[in-house]
Amino acid sequence: MSEIPGDLKFLKSHEWARVEGDGKVTIGISDHAQGLLGDLVYVELPAVGDSIEAGNACAVVESVKAASDVYAPVSGTVTAVNAALADKPETINEDAYGEGWLFVVEASEPDQLNDMLGPDDYAELLEDDGH
Repeated sequence: MSEIPGDLKFLKSHEWARVEGDGKVTIGISDHAQGLLGDLVYVELPAVGDSIEAGNACAVVESVKAASDVYAPVSGTVTAVNAALADKPETINEDAYGEGWLFVVEASEPDQLNDMLGPDDYAELLEDDGH
């Protein structure tokens, strides 16, 4: 199992969020999720300016095996998307917590992040799932 960065928070559905400190939150999918999906072939991202709601699907990652919705961990407005993923979705496979980020949100309700799992709790969740 890969190392889980200590500065991230997680949803049980395997999205991660990194609080950037300026009210913005970078969002991606966990290394565990990309491993389950396999080689990613397509990523559908929200548009800059889109309003997203915590708990709602706002992006899609597609592999040769399956398509999977990406859920927003926090409500807000999309301020940036990782356009490089359009040509190179496999970046998520290679660096899920770094270059493979999906999009950035200006959080309208940053308190929602408190409901997310810390790295240790997320690691425990994966162990409980038998992964």
